[in-house]
Amino acid sequence: MGTKRGRLMSQNTAPAPLSRRGPRPLLLHLTLAMLKSSVSIAGLSPSSGAWPGWNPRRNPELARLASASGAPDAFARAVLAATLAEDRALIAGIAAYRRHPWRRTLPDPPAIWREGETRLLDYGGEGPPILFVPSLVNRGHILDLDEGASLLRFLAAAGFHPLLLDWGWPGARERRFTLTDYVAGRLERAIGTLADKPILAGYCMGGLLALAAALRQPDRLRALALLATPWDFHADDPARAGALARLLPLMEPAFALGHSLPIDWLQTLFALVDPFGVGAKYRAFAALDPLSPRARRFVALEDWLNDGVPLAEPVARETLAGWYGDNTPQQGAWLVAGLPVDPGALRLPCLVAAPARDRLVPPASARPLATLIPEATLIEPQAGHIGMIAGTSAETVLWRPLLAWLRRVCGRKD
Repeated sequence: MGTKRGRLMSQNTAPAPLSRRGPRPLLLHLTLAMLKSSVSIAGLSPSSGAWPGWNPRRNPELARLASASGAPDAFARAVLAATLAEDRALIAGIAAYRRHPWRRTLPDPPAIWREGETRLLDYGGEGPPILFVPSLVNRGHILDLDEGASLLRFLAAAGFHPLLLDWGWPGARERRFTLTDYVAGRLERAIGTLADKPILAGYCMGGLLALAAALRQPDRLRALALLATPWDFHADDPARAGALARLLPLMEPAFALGHSLPIDWLQTLFALVDPFGVGAKYRAFAALDPLSPRARRFVALEDWLNDGVPLAEPVARETLAGWYGDNTPQQGAWLVAGLPVDPGALRLPCLVAAPARDRLVPPASARPLATLIPEATLIEPQAGHIGMIAGTSAETVLWRPLLAWLRRVCGRKD
């Protein structure tokens, strides 16, 4: 495989499933932890206790030393010890994650339709169909993560007929796709295979694709659910959104090599949203009983997070430059098949779920859809972006409220 053609073929091949690769990119997260430690030590200030992560309530002994006069050496030693302990906990957490015995074993349901790398998976059930549209940059099985952590199987057991549009690993053809190809092509043709009008449900980026499809063909749908779906990309931090867009020139070598944005690039972009978040959660994991349900769920979610999917080059350019850089959805300038995506024109019942603790899609970014869509119902689950879907409280904060809305939309009392 030494030829250029051979290298491109290898770029288009999906890796073996369920290999434990995280947290990725590992070097980035270790570097961030090192920088945090270095700044903490270099910035010692016994009078203020001001260094990254300083919280007197979480560090009462350090707080006592910080307020004690005449003991700067004791304070410095305590800070150094705490910093080194954090570093050890991070390494311990990563090692514990890497060696954890859990592996996802849930089998995929049957595929009732295929096109290219895309499949429509049928989760069964005798009730009204619900077609779920996930993001293009993560595996769709976040909606079917594990025993007791599957929104799709929960809805099937509750009398609905869930289906999942699994985008798959983008091959040579998909790496040339635009958002129009995904919406007016793959998604609309998947909808067209269903005999009954489905409820369309989109998660994260998939919500934007679902909204665009619903606006194009509302007569083929019964309702729309938008789960943690961004709209105003500048609502929370326009400077950070603009900074992400300005990274595009650095991605040109990756585009030239594989016509896509690789997974580690995508993970780097996510890390820029919350630079120290990965370190904090792995330190917390180090303290868990590895056999506990909470540890199992952590590992399941991390495996999913680190098993991402490359993003087609045209889509990467459209989303980073358009959505993040120019805020085209909020500005009315995002076009699919040449037409603007205008939520105000939608005439379908709609549920907008804007999780209150979402850092990836801040509530201020998702909430405008509830105002713009005439028949929208807004719920604000007390959870984060992923926890709302598959966390330990997901059934309480999202699954059951979603089920209640689905029953109202379908006129079902059970």
